[in-house]
Amino acid sequence: MRPALLALVLLALLAPPARAESPLDAARALVARYHEDRAVLDRARDLLEAALARDRRVETMVLLAYVQFLWGDVRATTEDEKLAAYGRGRELGRRAIELAPKSHDAHLWYAINTGRWGQTKGVLRSLFLLPTVREEIDILLELNPRSVRAHAFAGNVFLEVPRLFGGDREKAQAHFKKALELDPHFSVARVDLARLYIAEGRWADARRELARVVGEQAPTIVADWTVKDLPRARTLLASIADKT
Repeated sequence: MRPALLALVLLALLAPPARAESPLDAARALVARYHEDRAVLDRARDLLEAALARDRRVETMVLLAYVQFLWGDVRATTEDEKLAAYGRGRELGRRAIELAPKSHDAHLWYAINTGRWGQTKGVLRSLFLLPTVREEIDILLELNPRSVRAHAFAGNVFLEVPRLFGGDREKAQAHFKKALELDPHFSVARVDLARLYIAEGRWADARRELARVVGEQAPTIVADWTVKDLPRARTLLASIADKT
């Protein structure tokens, strides 16, 4: 055998085997491209459920809670399906918090799924969840005062809850603006800031923010921008087209 060929054979034999992709890595890759095919969220969910059955890792619970949130948002077609998805996300988040009380992401997806479950059920029918949601916001911002998602979530809570029960548009605006200060390309926060402006009749401000979403060139989460934020921005722009 020629020396060069022998060297190549030896290198191939001695090289470490390629590391198999973990279920978490595979699920993350699927989630990142759900805008191309929403059905990949089904595969991501199944991968993570199977992984969780084998090994109850906090990281798996947290990622699966996130996938359940996305599934409820973009795959569920009925209220019952949405409630089941967000409910499963809440359960996973709660279990992750029990195992890792200082995990920001465990608290985040527990809080967001809880909020979305309540929003789907109806705000007035879900007021019993408010103390939990408020506590989770405080914990999140204590764990990470610069959490973009935590500020965006807090803004939504203050925007959606009736003033009588603690809703506060000034606080909502402050949280949305903080989220965008930290990440100007986090498009969902910009859509929600525009919703606040619409609620206040600030049409020019709303159009400005929505136009930025429509014209966004580098969204932080491409899949969310494509599937959720861009269509919402266009719909809201059309709804205020005749407002002056």
